[in-house]
Amino acid sequence: MSGTSEGPAPTADLVPPAVTESRADPGDRTVRTACPPSAAQPPAQAAGPGRTPAPPPAQAPASPPVPAGTRPADPRPPDPHATREAHAMDPDRDPAELYRAVFAVAPLAMAAVGRDGVVIAANDAFHALFTRPSAEHGSAPGPGPVGRVAAELVDLVADDRTWHTYQEVLRGRQARLRCGRRLAHPDGRTMWAQITVTPSADRSGPGAVLLSVSDVSARRELQARLRHSRMHDPVTRLPNRTLFFERLAGALEAGAYGGSGTGRVGLCYLDLDGFKAVNDTLGHGIGDRLLAAVAERLTRCAEEAGPTRGTAPLVARLGGDEFALLVEESRGTEQLADLAGTVLRTLQEPFDIAGQRLSVSASIGVVERRADGTTATGLMQAADTTLYWAKADGKARWTLFDPERNAHRMTRQALVSTLRPAVERGEFRLEYQPLVRLDGGELRGVEALVRWEHPQFGTLAPNRFIGLAEEDGSIVQLGRWVLRTACRQARRWQLDHPDTEPVFVSVNVAVRQVWDSDLVADVADILAETGLDPGLLQLELTESAVMGSAGRPLQALQALSDMGVRIAIDDFGTGYSNLAYLSRLPVSVLKLDGSFVRGFRYEGGTHPNPADEVIVETLVQLAHRLGLTVTAECVETAGQAARLRGIGCDTAQGWLYSRPVPPDRISALLTARRASDG
Repeated sequence: MSGTSEGPAPTADLVPPAVTESRADPGDRTVRTACPPSAAQPPAQAAGPGRTPAPPPAQAPASPPVPAGTRPADPRPPDPHATREAHAMDPDRDPAELYRAVFAVAPLAMAAVGRDGVVIAANDAFHALFTRPSAEHGSAPGPGPVGRVAAELVDLVADDRTWHTYQEVLRGRQARLRCGRRLAHPDGRTMWAQITVTPSADRSGPGAVLLSVSDVSARRELQARLRHSRMHDPVTRLPNRTLFFERLAGALEAGAYGGSGTGRVGLCYLDLDGFKAVNDTLGHGIGDRLLAAVAERLTRCAEEAGPTRGTAPLVARLGGDEFALLVEESRGTEQLADLAGTVLRTLQEPFDIAGQRLSVSASIGVVERRADGTTATGLMQAADTTLYWAKADGKARWTLFDPERNAHRMTRQALVSTLRPAVERGEFRLEYQPLVRLDGGELRGVEALVRWEHPQFGTLAPNRFIGLAEEDGSIVQLGRWVLRTACRQARRWQLDHPDTEPVFVSVNVAVRQVWDSDLVADVADILAETGLDPGLLQLELTESAVMGSAGRPLQALQALSDMGVRIAIDDFGTGYSNLAYLSRLPVSVLKLDGSFVRGFRYEGGTHPNPADEVIVETLVQLAHRLGLTVTAECVETAGQAARLRGIGCDTAQGWLYSRPVPPDRISALLTARRASDG
């Protein structure tokens, strides 16, 4: 029967790897109970240097010989109780005879190995494992293990670490070797064996070490089943999140050390669009069956991609309706794009689940990069971000990771996380842009514009952070600071220039400030605190926030108007534009959006668009009929100003007059106006 090894098991198959223990006491009887026969049989001689032994003796004994003067061992398994009683009744009986008897019939396969590494004695169980079966019925079996090199029998030469430890045990410099090996069982099956090599208790005898082999196949099979259960999703039978990250870590490690591969890794991270609706309407049972059907299609896509592109991608379910396709040794973004496109087309075909015809789509984030310097966490963060982009861009599509877009997202996140503390640290300041009369050019008011002096990104304009502040609610705290600072500054200008007509200050208000705070109370408190007249405060709200307002927002606007505060609709003409509702709002001013004004340029012989002029003229006439004043934004040229003046616009602001400036520049304008008036 064949007793040769099928080759070394992987390093992970050592159970456990070779270990070093303290050397056993040669006189310890406990150790000696597992000792092979002593000096009754001479050791086989090695054939030469190295690991190849000399040819075995012509007739190797099948079991240890019995020394002269001793009784032959009973071939039946000894009864431990009878053995102890017999030894007690006959104290002169040689213990070695009892040891040899136990050694011969022990169910554990054991062999005595000489100092040259050759098997010098083996019990029946060891013979059964390593004696080749007869070639034909009735013929003699092949040679047994005695006289053969032990390390070759159990494949201890497969790796340098195990071989070195084995040599140390043979020389008596290490206490034990234990490792796992996959061997060919005589019955034809593959057997997982645990190999143990320990020094012989009788150092003066021919046997240097005791080699034992135990069949652990059942245990390994159970471990494999448990691992498979732990590493796979019960619904789709795909690898789960744990196994996916294990494979991903292995792919990154292999790619980082180079070799014959590409050194790159790719990932398609997908999420089913609208899967929650399936669970909510048809139940989780149908949802699970749909997930299993999706898993089958993804697996088919991966298998079809494998033959033409190398190893098939690993398909895993990461949780919920999220799946991943891991491409090890990626060949570039084109390969990942082809795979993502195939997945999208495959999933677009309807599913027939329990009589229901279901259609789903997927959003896919695609990431491809070098493995060297990439971490599993970083790759998954990039994939998750890209998946979010795919959903935000309209779903049912794949999106490739964009480093520049990601840098913008990271900046955005950095701003969100520091917004609230920035208000407390005083990182914001206000600049003021003049609003002038179109018919005379006098300074009529100013609009307060907030700037963020960010310690990392420098000066940031409102469009970089106001939207973020509205999302996370910090706009309430920031808006209150802007309102107080602007009112305090307007009051200071009034006190510093008592002989000049006071200018009003216009402050932008987000609709969330109306909902999440008591805006009316805040304005009243700030006006009382600063001493500013309510008529010198103008609050600007966007058209989309004001038009259609009802309930609390409308009540707040009415209360502010009753208080004497001016209400202006900003960016008018680009939002809701419910003109019938306009007459019922407590509004004083309409501010035309700059997109209309930009069409009034006269440079280079270009004439304004007639449609723009008609629209603006109509809006101005409508506002005047309703008793409202009109302010034009983004006025940059004298031609624009002249045309707006002719149409009847009341005030204007823009770079033609001044960019946003610090408060002291407005003081200088007020001083100059007083001088011109005098």
